[in-house]
Amino acid sequence: MIPENPVINTLLVANRGEIACRVFRTCAELGIDTVAVHSDPDADALHTRTADASVRLPGAAPSDTYLRGELVVKAALAAGADAVHPGYGFLSENADFARAVTDAGLTWIGPSPDAIAAMASKTRAKELMAKAGVPLLAPVDPATATDADLPLLLKAAAGGGGRGMRIVRELAQLQDEVTAASAEARSAFGDGDVFAEPYVENGRHIEVQVLADTHGTVWALGTRDCSLQRRHQKVIEEAPAPGLTDAQRTTLHDAATAAARAVGYVGAGTVEFLVDANGRAYFLEMNTRLQVEHPVTEAVFGIDLVALQIRVAEGHALPPTPPDARGHAVEARLYAEDPARGWQPQTGVLHTLDVPTGPGLRLDTGFESGDTVGVHYDPMLAKVIAHAPTRAEAVRALAHTLARTRVHGPVTNRDLLVRSLRHPDFRAARLDTGFYDRHLDALTTPPPGEALAAVAAALADAAARGGRFGGGWRNVPSQPQTKTYNGHEVRYRRERDGGYRVEGVDRVVSVTPHEVVLETEGVQIRHRVQVHASTSTGRSGASTSTGRSGQGTSTVRASTVYVDTPTGSYALTPAPRFPDPTARTAPGSLLAPMPGTVVRIAEGLAEGVRVEAGQPLLWLEAMKMEHRVTAPASGTLTALHAAPGRQVEVGTLLAVVTDTSAQEDQEA
Repeated sequence: MIPENPVINTLLVANRGEIACRVFRTCAELGIDTVAVHSDPDADALHTRTADASVRLPGAAPSDTYLRGELVVKAALAAGADAVHPGYGFLSENADFARAVTDAGLTWIGPSPDAIAAMASKTRAKELMAKAGVPLLAPVDPATATDADLPLLLKAAAGGGGRGMRIVRELAQLQDEVTAASAEARSAFGDGDVFAEPYVENGRHIEVQVLADTHGTVWALGTRDCSLQRRHQKVIEEAPAPGLTDAQRTTLHDAATAAARAVGYVGAGTVEFLVDANGRAYFLEMNTRLQVEHPVTEAVFGIDLVALQIRVAEGHALPPTPPDARGHAVEARLYAEDPARGWQPQTGVLHTLDVPTGPGLRLDTGFESGDTVGVHYDPMLAKVIAHAPTRAEAVRALAHTLARTRVHGPVTNRDLLVRSLRHPDFRAARLDTGFYDRHLDALTTPPPGEALAAVAAALADAAARGGRFGGGWRNVPSQPQTKTYNGHEVRYRRERDGGYRVEGVDRVVSVTPHEVVLETEGVQIRHRVQVHASTSTGRSGASTSTGRSGQGTSTVRASTVYVDTPTGSYALTPAPRFPDPTARTAPGSLLAPMPGTVVRIAEGLAEGVRVEAGQPLLWLEAMKMEHRVTAPASGTLTALHAAPGRQVEVGTLLAVVTDTSAQEDQEA
């Protein structure tokens, strides 16, 4: 049995990545030893390197590693831990795991298993809240749904974080979406149960952080607005939620406190609400764990929620009332994904991750420069948080910091975050969950400075090849040198004084292999240039930058030039002098848009079947989410190379669709 007031000396985090590193940071400040668990792909991950000790969970998939509660408990006992912190995701809201931890004589950093069980099933939680008089959205049975019930929102009964969620607008798609949502939920949480409720268009996602001790005190720590979402996962969060009336805040606080008391809640948790256009609030769910966005609450209230979780688990009482809130905080999640291409997750070597920090700025991350972003887990790289006396100042500071963040490697949403924070609707706090549905195209247009960045790349390359002045000057006039990056042809010529003249540029101010200053229309722009070679193996590829080298032998495949400016960052690929004539793709080829595992093939799909452009053909699982892959054109499926369970890389040929009608017309 656990002693009534346990003292925690060694703590295991049953999680990975950013949240594990964040918990370890607090443990170090409290003098608590730390233990990490890791899958095989995470053997050299930052959280594994940070912990005092680590235990391997054999395998790669979450279902074989981080979701195996019995292995995690065994690891805690083997490492001599006396407490377990679940982080968020994985087993953090699994009552059986919490019970297994306490049954093993370990201290559980979280609410009781009974409280978790009461809220873990979203359907049971709604029944409990209905009895407590909390306003709810009435559930809809997918088996009997009609057109009048649309649109519907499908949700995983046992999970969160957007996994297993689908919006259904057409009744004919409902069953397929239920199947997809169930498969995704089973992969992420080990439970495929899903339910449906009315989908409120353009509502606000607002939540209340609660913290309760074992002595009857429950804190309601303000509100957070988490309305800016993609795929039902939050992108930008802030505290306090702007634009609420005193009456609305009181209603939300009272409902959250009542929800916590209804289940005898202990520890940190979050009660989530949907607020419609008329200001009416509806209970969504209670997350019986720490939230990803908890740093904004910490900043506003000047507290450490992880430290308070540990104090509560040790039996200490909270003060009767929480500290006063001050200022405003905004958090942005930096993801390895491409918003312009359906938010596709990206993988590869993270050559550079450089986020400027300072007063009022905070970085939470599970990565360092040289780490590899893999296919098995969530693509979030980091969270950047700004705190200031006012909302406007916090938003401005966060946008400024992200604009100067250097991320070299996989495509990220960094530019989208900067543009979102500077968008007039966001600055005016006109927030709702439809923000990206309305503004995504405008927010993902290519930045205008790519042509100038190509000039900087070409000149930096010339300087690197020929020293500071790019090689000796010739007495005989020479033809302009030509280089092409991302389709931008750069023509430049050496001058007698060792400088450069470039077509389309007013003046080349200075050139070194790593920095080029260009002047156009009287404005000088500084370009920081770095070249990285992509590799097929190792934690780190061959690179001109300093840092840890890759492990084992790496095979160089290509190089990318990264150009960072105050107004945008650019990843440029130099055009080869002699293109490979075999590097061609046949018309109608369906290529894998991301690395992942084929989990399903469309029913009845086989070679010789007629398909239409945009028709779903198969589903890839990558980073714990399912991604639908559709036919690239209308025609006949003449080749199918995918099968359930097959792992594929980006660009792998999955199928070929041939436009047989055009071929028949030509033959006729």
